[in-house]
Amino acid sequence: MIISILTYKLPTRWTLEQATAMFKTTAPLYLGKRGLLRKHYVFTEAGDVKGIYLWKTKADAEACFTPEWKAMVASKYGAAPEIVYGVVPVTVDNVQEAIEVA
Repeated sequence: MIISILTYKLPTRWTLEQATAMFKTTAPLYLGKRGLLRKHYVFTEAGDVKGIYLWKTKADAEACFTPEWKAMVASKYGAAPEIVYGVVPVTVDNVQEAIEVA
């Protein structure tokens, strides 16, 4: 599995309520997205926003993060994301009470 962490440096600080409202507008775009296992919207104490995505493959992530997609999110958030990828070799899932090894 692959994780991608996207960080947006917002031009103005949002409140949690503003962040939640914005996240709700884009969340439906990711339902059924090919290769996407899970997406978390994160509002940090520093006022930044992040997207944490868990993908089946890096190719799935790259297929999502197209130039058109980057332009769309930059227009919504007022900033283009910084994208960092990582491999997820082991996952602990306390909801399912399981440890998953890739």
